Amino acid sequence: MAWYDEAIFYHIYPLGLTGAPKENVYSEPEHRLNTLLPWIDHIKSIGCNAIYIGPLFESVGHGYETTDYKKLDSRLGDNQDLKNFVAECHKKGIRVIFDGVFNHTGRDFFAFKDIKEKREGSQYRDWYCNVNFGGNNEYNDGFSYDNWGGYNLLVKLNQRNPAVKDYICDVVRFWVNEFDVDGIRLDAADVLDFDFMKALRHVANEVKPEFWLMGEVIHGDYSRWVNEGTLHSVTNYQLHKALYSGNNDHNFFEIAHTVKRLYEMGSNNPNGFKLYNFVDNHDVERIYTKLNNKAHFTPVHILLYTLPGIPSLYYGSEFGIEGRKEKFSDASLRPALNLDDYKNALTDNSFTALIAALGRTRQQSKALSYGDYRELKLMNRQYAFSRSFEGESVVVTVNNDDSDFTMTVPVGNAAEYIGALSGQKVRVENGTICVNVKANSGEIWLPVTDKTADKLSDVTPVTLHVEDAVKNTAAPVSETVQAPVTENTAPACSTNSVPMNEAAPDKAPVPEPPVLKSSVPESPVKESGTSEDFERGRIAGLQEAILAIMEKNGPVTDQMRKDVTDNVYHDSLINWVKSFR
Repeated sequence: MAWYDEAIFYHIYPLGLTGAPKENVYSEPEHRLNTLLPWIDHIKSIGCNAIYIGPLFESVGHGYETTDYKKLDSRLGDNQDLKNFVAECHKKGIRVIFDGVFNHTGRDFFAFKDIKEKREGSQYRDWYCNVNFGGNNEYNDGFSYDNWGGYNLLVKLNQRNPAVKDYICDVVRFWVNEFDVDGIRLDAADVLDFDFMKALRHVANEVKPEFWLMGEVIHGDYSRWVNEGTLHSVTNYQLHKALYSGNNDHNFFEIAHTVKRLYEMGSNNPNGFKLYNFVDNHDVERIYTKLNNKAHFTPVHILLYTLPGIPSLYYGSEFGIEGRKEKFSDASLRPALNLDDYKNALTDNSFTALIAALGRTRQQSKALSYGDYRELKLMNRQYAFSRSFEGESVVVTVNNDDSDFTMTVPVGNAAEYIGALSGQKVRVENGTICVNVKANSGEIWLPVTDKTADKLSDVTPVTLHVEDAVKNTAAPVSETVQAPVTENTAPACSTNSVPMNEAAPDKAPVPEPPVLKSSVPESPVKESGTSEDFERGRIAGLQEAILAIMEKNGPVTDQMRKDVTDNVYHDSLINWVKSFR
C-alpha cells in the first residue's frame, strides 16, 4: 500500500488559475504561484490529499513548449516559490506531482538554439528526431525536424539518444532534490519511447520511496504502460468518456461495460492496476457543461469517487463552473479564479458540499481504495455495485432517471448500513438492503460497525441544487432543466438478488424495465454482452481522442473536425490514433 493508492487528486493548471499572461516575455519573476497558497487549505477541506500541478517550468506560452526544465516559469515566480508551495502542501499532508513534458521541447530550449546557431556543428543535432539540414520550415530555420502533432513549435526529442535520456533523468533527480516532488505526470506518454519510460521508472525507484509515475494515455491497452517496468498509472480517458455519455444517454451499460473491460485489463486486480480517473481536465470541457441534465453531476461524481481507480478533481469543478471548448482556444477551460469568491462554498454551494462529502467518505473507507469490484444490478438508468476489502463491503447505488427508484441489493455481514450522503440507515434482511435511490442521484452505503459508528453518526444530508452552479464561461451554455421528481412508481422491494458470496455473472444481466418509459428506445444487448450504444460509444470515444490530440497542439479547422466525425470505422480510427506516435 502506497500513498497514491489512497490518493484523491486536485488538478491545477497554474498558468490559468493564477491569471498569468498567455505569452512569456522572460521578464523578472512575477510571484503568482504564491497566490495558490490559500488554496491548499481549501483543497484539504474538500477531502483531497494530493495535487497534480503543471506545467510549471519556463516556457513560451501554454507551458508545454519548455524553455528550461530547471526554472519555474517567470510568470509564476522563482524556484523558491515552488519549494515553498510543495513544503506547505507536505505540511498539510498533501502530496504533489508535477507535469513532466519530456516528449518535446520549445524552440527556445538551449539544445535547439545551439542547433540553430551551429547547424551541423552542434553537439545537440542528435537530441531531436530527424533533423534534416536539407529541409526548411515556416520559421525559415534552414532545416526541418520531427515535431509533436504537426506543430513545429513543439520539437520532438530523440528519447533513444543516451544523452537525452540521461539529461531528463537528471531533471527528475533535480526536481526531487530541489522541490521534494512526490511524482510526475508524463505528458503525451502514449508516444514516449518505452525504453525511455523504463529508464524513468528506474530513476523513480531510486530517488524517493513511493515516487509515482502517471502517464497521459488516450486509448489503447493501458496494461502496455501500467506495469512493474514502466508506469504506475495512466489517465483513464475510456472511463472519462463513458461517465458523461453514459449519463447523457441514460445508458449505464456503457459505463459498466467500460469498467468491466478495464477491470479485466488489470487481471481483475483492484490493487495492481489503478488508473487515474477524471471527469474533466485542462484539455476537455467541464463536466457541468457536458451534462445534458445538470443534476447528473451527482451520480457522475459518486461513480468517479467509488469505481476502481484514483479519482481526480479539476480545479473549480467543485463549484459547478462551466467550461466550453472554443474554436481556437482552451482559455475557457483554464480560467483564473479568485478563492475569495468561493470562501463560503462549503456551506452555500451544494456542488462543493457534495464533493467534500465524497472526499470524506472515500477517506473513511479502505474498500473504496483497495476493494474488489462486483456488479450487483445493471439497467439503463440504474446501476449498483460493491467494493469489498478485508471484511468491509461498501455498496454504491446510482439512478439517472427523473424518478426515484426502489432497489434491493445484496450486502455484507453487517446488521445495518448507512448512507454516507444522506445519513439514512437501513436494516439488513436476508443478506440484502432495500433502498430508495433518489432521482438523478445516488448513495454510498457503508456498513455500520463498532469501529465506524462514531465516524458515521454525524452525517449531514447532501442535496444538489442546480442553481448553485457557477456560470463563468464566455459563451452562455443552454441549461437543461431537471424534470420534476414524480411519485415513486418503482416496484416494492423484493429479495431475489444474488447473494454476495455467489460469483458475478459473466455477462451483463438483461435490463429490467425502467421506472418510466424512456423516449429513447432501449438498446438490445447482443450475445457478446456489448450493447449497440456501447459500440457507438467506442467510436465516439476514439473520435474524441483524435480531436483531443489535435486541439491540444493548435487550431482545429471545421474541415479537420468534419474529417474526424465522418470517420465511423473502428479500425480506421485506431490507426489514426496510432499515427500520432
